[in-house]
Formats: sequence, C-alpha cells, structure tokens
Amino acid sequence: MVKQSAPDAAALREQAARTVAAHAEDLLALSHRISQHPELGLQETQASRWLTDAAAQVPGARATLGVGGLETAFLAQAGTGELVLTVCAEYDALPEVGHGCGHNVIATAGLGAFLALAPLADQLGATIRLIGTPAEENEGGKITLLDAGVFDGTHAALMVHPGPSDEVSMNPFASGGISARFLGREAHASLTPHRGINALDALTVTLTAIGLARQQLEPGQQIHGSIAERGGAPNVIPGSSAAVWMVRATSMESLDRVTEVVTRCIRAGALAAGCTVEIEAERDGRYANMRIDADLTEAYRRNATALGRSPLAVGANGGSTDMGNVSQRFPSIHPMIGLGDAGLTLHTADFAARAAGPAGDAAVLDGATLLAQTAIDLATDRKIRSRLLSDTPFGELD
Repeated sequence: MVKQSAPDAAALREQAARTVAAHAEDLLALSHRISQHPELGLQETQASRWLTDAAAQVPGARATLGVGGLETAFLAQAGTGELVLTVCAEYDALPEVGHGCGHNVIATAGLGAFLALAPLADQLGATIRLIGTPAEENEGGKITLLDAGVFDGTHAALMVHPGPSDEVSMNPFASGGISARFLGREAHASLTPHRGINALDALTVTLTAIGLARQQLEPGQQIHGSIAERGGAPNVIPGSSAAVWMVRATSMESLDRVTEVVTRCIRAGALAAGCTVEIEAERDGRYANMRIDADLTEAYRRNATALGRSPLAVGANGGSTDMGNVSQRFPSIHPMIGLGDAGLTLHTADFAARAAGPAGDAAVLDGATLLAQTAIDLATDRKIRSRLLSDTPFGELD
C-alpha cells in the first residue's frame, strides 16, 4: 500500500492566490455592483442571488438560496472531506449610507475564498462551505442560522471585514437591546394638570437615573439610548412615551448585569411618575463577544504579513457583530483588512466610497487570498487540524 504524502501547504497557498487573481475581474465587478445597489437586512434579494449564482458556477459545488428560514441566506458547498471549513459572507447595507460598513468587500472576499478553496477540497481532506448571512447590522442573521442548524458540522468559521487599518481580529462587545413604553394619562396641561400622569416625566427620570448609573458601570460596559416617543402638543400632559437602549459589555455575563442596571432605572422612572411600564429586554437575539482563537489568528497574521500587510494586534473592544455568536460555537477568525486610512470611520458615506474604490478592491482580493490561505493552513497543520476535529476544538485564546 502506497502511503499518501501530506499536501504541500506552500504550493496550495500559491495556487489559491493564482485562482483569486484569475477571478479578480469578476469579483471586483460584483463588489461594485453590490455597493451600487445597497439593500437593507433581510431585503438583500439581489446580492444574495448574485452570490449564489456565482458560487453555483464552481464545478462540483452545490448552492442553495433560502436556507435556515431566511429567504436571503444561502449555502454553497464543495468537497466531502471530514474537516468542514465555513466561510461567512455578509451583504446587508445601512440606511442612508449604503455600504458604509463595507459588506460588499466581505461578500466578495468570501466568495473569492470559496472559488479558491473549492478546487482544493479533496487535497485538503475538507468540505468547503460558503454561508451567506443576511442582516448582520440589524437582525443577527447568523444567530438565526445557528439556531436553524445551518452551521452544524462546522469545525472552523472564517470571514474578513474591512476597516481603517489591518488588525488580526475585531474585538467586539457583546450587545443587546432594551425597550420601554411608559403609560400614563393625558390631561390638559393648564386646566386639569392634576388629572394627568406624565409619561414623559417617567422617561426623564429614567434617563437621569441611567446617566447617574454610568459612574458605577463596570469596565467595558456601555449604554446607548434613543427616544422613540415623547408626547405631542406642549399643552397636553403626555400619556405615553417610549425609548430604546443598546447595552454592550465584554462578556455575556457582564451584559446581563448592565441590562439589569438599565431595567432598574426604567422601573424607577415609572414608579416616580406613577406610570405603568412595558419593558422588553432582548434575550434570544443578543450578539455575543468574540472568542478569539490564538492559533487561527496567528495563521491569518502569518499569511497577511507574507502578503505585505502588517496587521495590528487585537485592540480594545469596539462595535458588535453576530460573528461573535458563531465564535462561541466554533473556532473562528474575524480579522479587519485595512483600507489604508486610519482616520476612516465605519458606518459613514466616506467609508462606503472607500470600500468601493481602489482600496476596497485591494481588500477584496487580498481578503479572499488570505481567507483561502488561512483555511489551507488549518487543514494542513497537523496540530491545528487534530484539535479542530477533536471533542475539544477550542484552543488557547488571545
């Protein structure tokens, strides 16, 4: 019996880079098309179809649009090897600023990685998946897909996100939402104010209590809020008011604690004003913090350095993403690929323009190459592969 030799990782990485380069024109055209036709979360009908159709062109690939109960989610798969490597694609836009988070780059870099890895699946002993994950910005599409079992069987999940600068990993907060509606009683503010129960007073006390509570928040906890309903005519005691808050923390446990702080403040406002209150604290759809895997992150860093990029180490917490939920279930990477301007701010029109320009094009091609090369390393490094396939797949964390 002839013993099969181990795959040559360096040769496979080079082959992956050549494949991405061969598809560069189509990948960049698709990135620009997605950027020019922004679609909000769960409405990404065009982008999801374009990506599914492109993945379906890969010889031997199977691609299905509409998975996990989401019409704009898709699953493409190639190979049948025991190691299942999942690449994630995001393609939802933001209101007003379009692709101000650069999801056109994420989507096409993920597609490019799939195009590069699919022909290598047999040599890698891997199954290569591309999962289209809608509504990262507003609905947590990955959470829905996780609950529906679309990610089941994954051994490692990979994606890359554009940012101002290169970083080995995003370090997102866990996050969740709280909403409150205060119910009082309307009355004429001049003739019969004593008959009213002022719902806006309840909200005012709540906001004051939250502002004071910030002094005692734990490190890494944050509270952001917005008034959704504040009453009408100034000569009418408002009978209802409402607000929404977003809370963040460095862990899900800390998120529970800061959520309770906000809930106490809401109840205090209602009590002070004599209102009743309806509180909804998000539980199932909360975004988790990122579980940053040291081995996988280092594999990405080596490849990025070899490609001429100089990614920064894991920085301070910032933002939130449903990729954090994926990372709590499966070893994952979520590096930031820089657009060459440290002064850029995500979620702006300037960022959208940059992500659709030459810097964004470079991020698409480099991102696709780096995702593919990192996946190759995970499949060919015996230690990492063995760990990913074991009953204890998580390694040392950064």
